[in-house]
Amino acid sequence: MIPFNKPPYTGKEQQYVIAAMQSSNMSGDGPFSKKCQAWFEQRLGAPKTLLTPSCTAALEMAAILIDIQPGDEVIMPSYTFVSTANAFALRGAKVVFVDIRSDTMNIDETKIEAAITDKTKAIVPVHYAGVGCEMDTIMAIAERHGLFVVEDAAQGMMSSYKGRALGSIGHLGAFSFHETKNYTSGGEGGLLIINDSRFKERAEIIREKGTNRSQFFRGMVDKYSWVDIGSSFLPSELQAAYLWGQLEKAEEINDFRLSAWQYYMDKLAPLATAGKIQLATVPEQCQHNAHMFYLKVTGLTERGQLLAYLKTKNILAVFHYVPLHTAKAGSNFGRFHGEDRYTSKDSACLIRLPMFYGISKDDLKHVVENIFLFYKVNK
Repeated sequence: MIPFNKPPYTGKEQQYVIAAMQSSNMSGDGPFSKKCQAWFEQRLGAPKTLLTPSCTAALEMAAILIDIQPGDEVIMPSYTFVSTANAFALRGAKVVFVDIRSDTMNIDETKIEAAITDKTKAIVPVHYAGVGCEMDTIMAIAERHGLFVVEDAAQGMMSSYKGRALGSIGHLGAFSFHETKNYTSGGEGGLLIINDSRFKERAEIIREKGTNRSQFFRGMVDKYSWVDIGSSFLPSELQAAYLWGQLEKAEEINDFRLSAWQYYMDKLAPLATAGKIQLATVPEQCQHNAHMFYLKVTGLTERGQLLAYLKTKNILAVFHYVPLHTAKAGSNFGRFHGEDRYTSKDSACLIRLPMFYGISKDDLKHVVENIFLFYKVNK
């Protein structure tokens, strides 16, 4: 079976994890954490980055930092993972979903302003498949209305919008290092990206259970104590050590994935030209990271048939999100503003093909050939 995903592995992770295990600092913010955070700060041009146990944790920290209160409203797409909404719903916010663009599956920036009320506190763009949202427009809307922008860039590491790294444009951003992402810190992991310096000091406190422990270890205070709300948002040094083994090969992993993505795109183009499938669109101003390769079919029935057919050929392809506004919790904690023109329709058509660091050309060829066979079209 060709798997849908294999977690990336470069060969150095084991060495670094053992080194962390044998050190006197396994609980976090040790040498590997500092290396990783310095790497991201240099790469992203961010004043501060903080490793977290997950992207979910990073988003939850962002919600606390922008002081989400019960009754506040937060605008985001419905086509996203539950963590995007949960982070704000946990603070008592009402989640306001708006439609997506059919070409990129990203939030439709033209639908945001109409959804703003006097209760709106933030906009949360989600960079689907590592392709940037229309951030200039979103940031301009936020500035006009005095709103925060929190980028859910879970899928966006190594991607950019107009030359700026995803996650580095809004006030705050978040990456994921889950095993399904391009880079992992051992199965789970995340990063909070702090682009607004006013959040730097408080972010450290929130991450350390609401204490000023980080300041204590830097010699800034003579003892540490409870000074704010917070939680356990500090990852193990083992996670950081594993991630460092990936960051050393970040360009190599990125180049490999882009090559595999381009193979799919080139080989499947005739099916798109024949009107059998639709392929992803990457706007000219965006550099993507080949986080996933997806195609869209005519609807739910055909999707089920193609997925079942590929499985018989030992190919594991999958669908993706069920729109949040159609879920039970989505109606409890949020509402959809405007017309659902593309969110539900396009989500029912989308299929993700196997894509991972190390996938062989033979496997890529096998996937493509069997999609052509399903549609009974000669290559």
